This record gives sequence, C-alpha cells and structure tokens, in this order.
Amino acid sequence: MGLMKNKIKYAKGPFGKQRVVEDFLPAPENLIFKEATTKVTLNLSDHSLEFFKDAAKRNNASYQRMIRNLLDIYVQRQMANRP
Repeated sequence: MGLMKNKIKYAKGPFGKQRVVEDFLPAPENLIFKEATTKVTLNLSDHSLEFFKDAAKRNNASYQRMIRNLLDIYVQRQMANRP
C-alpha cells in the first residue's frame, strides 16, 4: 500500500452553527436488568464451583450470576422443546 500524501487539516476557531442535543440516554439505574430471583442453597461439587469461580475471575463477573444464567438458558431451551 502507498503512503497517504494528503495531510489532515484541522480547523481552528468556530465550527459553524451548533445546537444543544437533548439528553436521551437512560439513567444508570435504568440500565440494570432486574429480574425476580429466589435465594436457594445449592450444593455443587468442588471442581464445578472452581470452574465457575475461575471463569468469573477471568471475565470480571459474578460466578453466581454465571451459574444463574446457565440455568436460565437451560430452562429456556427445555421449554422451547416441549411437545
């Protein structure tokens, strides 16, 4: 590939007619996905728990949320395959 011959020229001073844009982004608290949950006690094998903890640490996530999401996906697929 050839080198670019035209240099970028940056404008100085006013940039023409400007207008204020209304803030259309939702508040941070409205970005949090809320779903009803129920607290349960679940016994997992040591190697399963370590798997999720390691994966969560690598992805900067909650291992409990990962397990919950996995179960939710499983339930969705099972419900979709019902006769």
